[in-house]
Amino acid sequence: MNYDFFKVACVSPDLVVADCFYNAEQIILNVKNANKKGASLIVFPELSITGFSCGDLFFQKTLQNQAIQSLLYIAKNTKSVNALIFVGLPLSVNNCLYDCACALYKGEILAFIPKSNILSYDVFNQARQFSKFSKNQNIYISIDEKIQNVPFGNNIIFTDKTNSDFAVGCELGQDLFMMNAPSVLQVKNGANIIVNLAADAEKIDRQNFRKNMIQTQSKKCCCAYLFSSASNAESTQEVVFSSSKLIYENGELLAESNLYENQILYSDIDVGLLALERQKNQFEDFPQNEDKDSFLKIQVDISNKKNPQLDRKIPSSPFIPQNIDECNERCLQVVKMQANALAKRLKHTNCKSAVIGLSGGLDSTLALLITTMAFDLCNLPRKSIYSITMPCFGTTDRTYNNACKLANECGTTLKEINISQSVKMHFQDIGQDEKVHDVTYENSQARERTQVLMDFANKINGIVIGTGDLSELALGWCTYNGDHMSMYGVNAGIPKTFMRYLVNWFAQDAKSNNKNDLGDVLIDILETPVSPELLPPEEGNISQKTENLVGPYELHDFYLYYVLKYGFSPSKILFLAEQSDLKYSRAEKIKWLKIFYRRFFTQQFKRSCMPDGISVGFGSLSPRGSWTMPTDSSANVWLKEIEELEKGE
Repeated sequence: MNYDFFKVACVSPDLVVADCFYNAEQIILNVKNANKKGASLIVFPELSITGFSCGDLFFQKTLQNQAIQSLLYIAKNTKSVNALIFVGLPLSVNNCLYDCACALYKGEILAFIPKSNILSYDVFNQARQFSKFSKNQNIYISIDEKIQNVPFGNNIIFTDKTNSDFAVGCELGQDLFMMNAPSVLQVKNGANIIVNLAADAEKIDRQNFRKNMIQTQSKKCCCAYLFSSASNAESTQEVVFSSSKLIYENGELLAESNLYENQILYSDIDVGLLALERQKNQFEDFPQNEDKDSFLKIQVDISNKKNPQLDRKIPSSPFIPQNIDECNERCLQVVKMQANALAKRLKHTNCKSAVIGLSGGLDSTLALLITTMAFDLCNLPRKSIYSITMPCFGTTDRTYNNACKLANECGTTLKEINISQSVKMHFQDIGQDEKVHDVTYENSQARERTQVLMDFANKINGIVIGTGDLSELALGWCTYNGDHMSMYGVNAGIPKTFMRYLVNWFAQDAKSNNKNDLGDVLIDILETPVSPELLPPEEGNISQKTENLVGPYELHDFYLYYVLKYGFSPSKILFLAEQSDLKYSRAEKIKWLKIFYRRFFTQQFKRSCMPDGISVGFGSLSPRGSWTMPTDSSANVWLKEIEELEKGE
């Protein structure tokens, strides 16, 4: 299986302006090189057979004829290549000269796509040589005895015989930058990949302009966009070309070439992702124009039956931006959303105080930091935040001391309530043997802590701030009617892996502002194993490590991302995990994938009554519209697929 991935290539070959046969040889060479890498879609620049900067030489019949003969030569020498190929050439049709893309497949000329918007300003004045094609229909043309009845027009989409989600439209250069871009109508009629054969001259900040335009077009059209521009070999007189090549998918940059370098740019388009994204957004792609039959669908067969080695990077932590500056900016955006959301709740309820159960762990730490920001926004004193530490059987000195230090460094009111005796009394009431460390032993502590927080909040007319995060909600790793419940969950939309980055961001910010004691305690909290601390310590150290029990959050967040955002199948998620840098064996990945699905389905009842909590954009499991799932739905179909993976099928 290729799991809906198609390898694509953008090429800006070395060429000689007006030497069609030399250029044809370069195109053939690059096609074969791309084919060796498994590319199913190969895109060359605008007028790549002749060169873009021929000027009035385009009117020379010799050049026009050479372009046709070179096209036939390219077709003949790519018969064995199982890929859809786009090259550019000038073409005379009905006494007009058009700047065209030609689609080739296994030696066959499938169609010609003319440019719709002709540049008539700046250094290049294409309107001097070329006509624009603005008809909303296709015609059929014959060039010579070898090129007969070939479709010509913009209303053409190329589809794959095996995978219906693969559908390619084509536009040229300037078309992208116009309001009436052909790609818009192509997308409305089913295309989810757009190729652009371009010759975009380089200028100051031009690359950023291209990227912004392509990113916007790719995102709003929910499509992949391949941009392949002319190489430096085309530079002449007053302009320079830079071999700009860009590949986007649904607004995300997959690959970008270095300017002025002619290497082939590869990536992999996930057409399954695009299809699922369109489903979620109800992206209607029924025929939109008046004549529903005007769009021509041309079928090829390019699906790769084997698992491809992806050229796109699959991040091991998909919730976290890969660029450090972008990650810092994301942290700032997220904490502002969390703090402002909580501030709104405080103002709406006219609440002047808040209560947090502070454990010295990651989740409650972030919740406290966000609460202090919210109180600052409301001009409320931080002393009205009650940080309550509730030691019990599993509390270690390390977490206890860190909780106390954090509460004091944040300027909140620290209150200690030891719940050991209360829990023991409860054990007596229900007949629980204190020596039996089962789920009752653990959950009794969690529920007692929540009771203390709720009742204390009532006493001071405050609200309880929930600390549970998105990853815990997905796995149901929270005690029902215990830490599962609060009056507002500030972390409900934060996955565990990103939470670590947020707390570290706060730590570095504290250090840079000479709040070294706060920074130090945050760093030590980051280095503390994640634990509910419900079982007695071993030699003073945490004995109950969450990730040993429920699995690595790094893996679970990876699975959660693709389940929540795209609805991928278990087999595709495992394939992506195998393509990433996750340092686990295949057997480990399958083991925890099975546990993820089992817990995700069985624990829906906890999410069905979860408290309010801000959704920051990573996804949400709130039952109030963000995630609707029957509490008693079965995971059997998903688990059976994972069992097949275990067998190696």
